Amino acid sequence: MMAKDIDWSSLGFGYIKTDYRYTRAWKDGKWDEGGLTDKAEVTISECAGVLQYAQTGFEGLKVYRTKDGHVVAFRPDLNADRLQSTCRRLIMPEISKEDFLKALDELIKANIDYVPPFGSGATLYVRPFIYGSGPVIGVKPAPEYEFRMFCTPVGPYFKGGVKPIKLLLSDYDRAAPHGTGNIKAGLNYAMSIYAGEKAHSLGYNENMYLDSGTRTYVEETGGANFLFVTKDNKVVTPKSDTILPSITRRSLMIVAKDYLGLEVEERPVRFDEVKDFVECGLCGTAAVISPVGLVHTKDGDIKFASGMEEMGPVISKLRETLTGIQMGEIEAPEGWIHRIC
Repeated sequence: MMAKDIDWSSLGFGYIKTDYRYTRAWKDGKWDEGGLTDKAEVTISECAGVLQYAQTGFEGLKVYRTKDGHVVAFRPDLNADRLQSTCRRLIMPEISKEDFLKALDELIKANIDYVPPFGSGATLYVRPFIYGSGPVIGVKPAPEYEFRMFCTPVGPYFKGGVKPIKLLLSDYDRAAPHGTGNIKAGLNYAMSIYAGEKAHSLGYNENMYLDSGTRTYVEETGGANFLFVTKDNKVVTPKSDTILPSITRRSLMIVAKDYLGLEVEERPVRFDEVKDFVECGLCGTAAVISPVGLVHTKDGDIKFASGMEEMGPVISKLRETLTGIQMGEIEAPEGWIHRIC
């Protein structure tokens, strides 16, 4: 294996075209055999379901080169499960877990030289997605679909690396009760773009969204779940039917309990509690876990005791332990690491 001539340490979180991607088409009620292609462009009808009614869902996972030289993915079976959940909610054909993992293995082996070296700070990000490719003019499911999976080497999600970030308490809603907030649908992220750009223009890295029903409880950001730490080191994460079930967040809660011996709690978190937490982090595949230094509200800033200079001790240990598991430096729970080669 020969790594590509890329300055891994300077990578941001952006798209770099790799050599191959995986594609598979659904037509006449069944999936075709599928396979790799070197063509990054897609051709679809102007009346395709994805263009007319946003019928699409996606996933995000990372592939790592471990300390002992193996190339692995972190809990991709859960990505397959979550994509199936998205497909059911959007009336799209499901990809089986076996076919999902087979596509992942083929894709990574074909692009093996794009897997960043161990210790470089970069990873290979994988984006599986399904969309309605067949023409549909009435509001109904598309007659044809395409499943694709591509990969791209990436650096840190937030510019400047792992440093405390600033959030804006958003006036906008991310998801409605009984809506699609708990699936990874493209339309959810489209709804967050306007609010996200507004936050960026005001000097904030992300938004903090509250529940749209009562604007009382903390939900998530545009693309990550929250973890809070109490004064007595309990790790608390918000619970709601409109929050996306982050694989990283679920994994961090297990790390907190089983590796660090901390008490954990998943429950509704009132916004008026936020000022009482000493640490706050945003967690997701792209960010892993990023520390939050403050949340700006119309009534002033909520500043966490961990500050804006460095991440707090619990968030730091959570990140260190999880990345150690992903990189093969710490023994992983059974089934967490999918070895590709």
